[in-house]
Amino acid sequence: MKNTNNNNGTLQHPLPSGFNATSTVHDVIKGTDLSGKTAIVTGGYAGIGLETVKTFVAAGAIVIVPARDTKKAAANLQGLPHVTIEKMDLMDPVSIDQFAQKFLALHDELHILVNNAGIMWVPLQRDKRGYESQLATNHLGHFQLTAQLWPALKKAGSARVINVSSFGHQMAPFNFEDPNFVNRPYETLQGYGQSKTANNLFTVELDKRGKAFGVRAYAVHPGSVIGTDLGRVAPIALFQQMGTHDENGNLKPEVAATLKNVEQGAATTVWCATSVQLQNIGGVYCENADIADVDAGNIAHNYDDPSTLHGVQPYSIDAANAARLWTLSEEMTGVSFPVN
Repeated sequence: MKNTNNNNGTLQHPLPSGFNATSTVHDVIKGTDLSGKTAIVTGGYAGIGLETVKTFVAAGAIVIVPARDTKKAAANLQGLPHVTIEKMDLMDPVSIDQFAQKFLALHDELHILVNNAGIMWVPLQRDKRGYESQLATNHLGHFQLTAQLWPALKKAGSARVINVSSFGHQMAPFNFEDPNFVNRPYETLQGYGQSKTANNLFTVELDKRGKAFGVRAYAVHPGSVIGTDLGRVAPIALFQQMGTHDENGNLKPEVAATLKNVEQGAATTVWCATSVQLQNIGGVYCENADIADVDAGNIAHNYDDPSTLHGVQPYSIDAANAARLWTLSEEMTGVSFPVN
């Protein structure tokens, strides 16, 4: 396949990969040897992040897990070989720089970077710079981290960056006029949606710029996964509004039956990080361990049935939006990311 960009969805078509929504990390990693490879997984101590770390380690990789809560990370990762925990908070730019500097002092190459950590549906909170917390954590922190780790990604000669996005990008395009809800009422779903759209746009532009250096980027929708703590602070009314929970706040049994377990939820991340099928493809939004279709208004979404929640919005893979977000992200973080 021609080594081209995913500008405006050029490459946004299922391969097909041979995998599907029920495929697990064990299915997609089969036959892959990661010996000698170094990986970083943010948020790699809970949910699908933890499952991703376990899978990489089992395949032979050395894994570094930057963690805001190092106590929780140590407890959850206990007994796993070849895993190092380091302190880092995506809401704290200084801690991101310190983590990256320490990593670069100890490692020449970084083969896999999984920007997995995230927050969802939180009340209005701001970081020290005044930036809305979901945007700061889910996108800006990871943009800064990727920029600071660029020398090691480039030196690897063949590296992959996985940005864990979500179907939630469908809730909102990126609001370039007021990304931090200064002049508009705060709506947590809008904040989450635009942060996930930002993940997709960052993926498009990073792949476009990075492929000349052997660095490819992928955005991932894990699916609707049971057993994660991502929505831990969200009010139950939000879940009821979407039809997933009953009037007593309990997950509906028929919905639970359609959810993925963590081994299935982490499969697309692991597939994007390791699959030879993606050798000459990058900048794509993936789901169910394959490249997703563009949602041109032809997909009926039913929140009672998570299996219908698929496809990528054209605005989140738009080339002009991607370039614009890159410039804005440099301005907001104060970090130059020239990719050279």
